[in-house]
Amino acid sequence: MTFNSKVLLSRLAKLAEGIDKPRRFLVAFSGGMDSTVLLHSLAACTDEHRTPILAIHINHGLHDEAPAWEAHCRTVAADLDLPFVSETVEIDDKSGLGPEAAARQARYDAFRPLVEDGDWLLSAHHEDDQAETLLLNLMRGSGLAGLAGIGVIQSFARGMLVRPLLGVSAASIEAYAEKHKLRWIDDPSNLDTRFDRNFLRQEIIPALARRWPGVSVRLGRSAELAGEASELLNDLAQLDLATVSTGDKPDRLDINGLKALSEKRQRNVLRHAARKCGLPAPPATRLHQITHELIPAREDAQPLVGWPGAEIRRYRDKLYLLAETTPEEKPAVMELMADGCWLDLGTGNGQMRLEAGVDGGIDRGAVKGGLSLRYRQGGEEFCPAGRKRTHKLKKLLQEDGVVPWMRQCIPLLYSGDDLVAVGDLWVAADVSKANGYGVHWRNRPALH
Repeated sequence: MTFNSKVLLSRLAKLAEGIDKPRRFLVAFSGGMDSTVLLHSLAACTDEHRTPILAIHINHGLHDEAPAWEAHCRTVAADLDLPFVSETVEIDDKSGLGPEAAARQARYDAFRPLVEDGDWLLSAHHEDDQAETLLLNLMRGSGLAGLAGIGVIQSFARGMLVRPLLGVSAASIEAYAEKHKLRWIDDPSNLDTRFDRNFLRQEIIPALARRWPGVSVRLGRSAELAGEASELLNDLAQLDLATVSTGDKPDRLDINGLKALSEKRQRNVLRHAARKCGLPAPPATRLHQITHELIPAREDAQPLVGWPGAEIRRYRDKLYLLAETTPEEKPAVMELMADGCWLDLGTGNGQMRLEAGVDGGIDRGAVKGGLSLRYRQGGEEFCPAGRKRTHKLKKLLQEDGVVPWMRQCIPLLYSGDDLVAVGDLWVAADVSKANGYGVHWRNRPALH
């Protein structure tokens, strides 16, 4: 297959079917041969697509020549009469992801704020990259989503991430570069076979190609088929999620609904629900724990299964998908004043303030000197407005269905030594007045 600007235009037009025309093309421009060909071919057909182009270079600072590479990219963009942006990133060596994955994450983190509504971020991944990715994911024991390899188009930040060269061979890209006498950067780290992708590129795929010519095309077809199967699993998971989710969000799943599904469908819907919640997918070992220990647990049990970045808890007849919680030491006492200023309750717990003129609010006299904000120590008793006798606070929270892991996070408001309000749930009966101070808890975490 011969690659040229017309081929690129055709691919972009096909990808745009059924969605809005891109407002801008942002090209991820490393300066290597692939991204240079993408930028050059896109610029060559500006009169046809009439879409503004921005070249974006990410400087990882990992090589002594990084400043020279950035300068080269700036010059190439200027020669093509294109605007250019460079962003410098730091690689987190302690992320546990490995150098390749950590660099990739830093790169995409740098792209995100640059992508505006309607933008397409174009990446120069091609047919041979797809083959490498499929083999890498096979070695990692990935499921169908991993075997589907690199996606051609997907949502990203406020726009789309698009890879229009998937299906174009490395040989076709190199032929284009030589025909147009392009200059590009050869990163010497690409030859370092200590990195898994380079090992596949330099040693394994050439050996496979000698035995099975056209191996990248074959692997690309397998990735497409895996992608189709993965989409079908997603469709099934979406149908199952509609039957087991409770409320508007997929972060609460009905235990009885899950039990009605086979274990395979349970695992499938749990992976899907985690993605919908923006959480890392549970690994296979954790999915086994969830299906064999957490779902069958007694109703009065409160089991927890966690993995990096996420956790699943059970309470009564529901599973709760949550971001990983990290214990945070709370101050013993904070002051909540009647001046209407917000008091920050700490990471993930929102903010609180008092608002005057609320029916059933706290009596003005009780608030006059300010309220102290504390957290449960155990043994508290309370009589909410509308009730005639005092109850253990623990029992009130249980009756209201507040999940156990949030009960210690509810602010208790005291006037002197008297408990006058429990978060924004209840005001004490003896201080509840027609024109009092209401408790407004903004960005409150889910309690039920």
